[in-house]
Amino acid sequence: MSILPGALAKLPLPIIGSPLFIVSNPKLVIAQCIAGVVGSMPSLNARPASQLDEWLAEITETLAAYNLAHPDKPAAPYAINQIVHKSNDRLEQDMAVCVKYKVPIYITSLGAREDIFAAAHSHGGVVLHDIINNTFARKAIEKGADGLIAVAAGAGGHAGVKSPFALIQEIRQWFNGPVALSGSIASGGAVLAAQAMGADFAYIGSAFIATAEARASDEYKQAIVDCNSDDVVLTNLFTGVHGNYLAPSIRKAGLDPANLPESDPSKMNFGGDVAAKAWKDIWGCGQGIGAIDKVQTAGEFIAQLQREYEVARQRVCA
Repeated sequence: MSILPGALAKLPLPIIGSPLFIVSNPKLVIAQCIAGVVGSMPSLNARPASQLDEWLAEITETLAAYNLAHPDKPAAPYAINQIVHKSNDRLEQDMAVCVKYKVPIYITSLGAREDIFAAAHSHGGVVLHDIINNTFARKAIEKGADGLIAVAAGAGGHAGVKSPFALIQEIRQWFNGPVALSGSIASGGAVLAAQAMGADFAYIGSAFIATAEARASDEYKQAIVDCNSDDVVLTNLFTGVHGNYLAPSIRKAGLDPANLPESDPSKMNFGGDVAAKAWKDIWGCGQGIGAIDKVQTAGEFIAQLQREYEVARQRVCA
């Protein structure tokens, strides 16, 4: 296991809830943290930008009050995702707000910048950078990231194409810091499997869409329950970067999931209203949703993961 920084050292469960564009919100983040996993959200979910200050105040104050009332069982820390891409014209503004609230964990995506990492480190924040291959992993650590999120094949949203076995083993040949694994993880057994491969944490996103707190339509939540990996389509049409999406939402938009055109990668857009509309209408989703059979609260789902995790550990150790 890695030597973990303080913010990640004592989690009740080795799970980080991934930031879900549009879907994650303070209510979900707080519920995840109180249940014992790192809750997260993209800063871009706060619209207008001024709302980010309000949301961080809500998260910070609510978790502080919870910890004061439950000193024997404090909440897990939270994370804010920053899209480090030229299309995100809010990056510096959002980082300033995050520094103001001393966000404990930063998840950075689509670009590694030393100044962004330095801003997070200015108050003791921990930076986890998501990557899809070993080359990007090395660049992120060289520029100052503290840890990595290995986005393997089957992950929801912007997905990698590497097998988790290949990606984790290549990273672990040279890096002994914090690593979370993303890609089709939606059960306690899969969490244990991620650790067995060499990851410190499982990175779970799509499964949390089907929770009461998630800011997703009832139709989207039910699709998570009803669909499985056969219904997940990999395409770069919607943002210019390959991602996994639910076929029913593509059909609803009047497109054929089996015959989607290629997009021009030079027109990538992750920060504007056009991107928000695309993700609102076209539902991002990973391949692990076959494990999800009902909509429940985040706390109930995390308790289920805890039980499954313990059963898996006992089975392996038997």
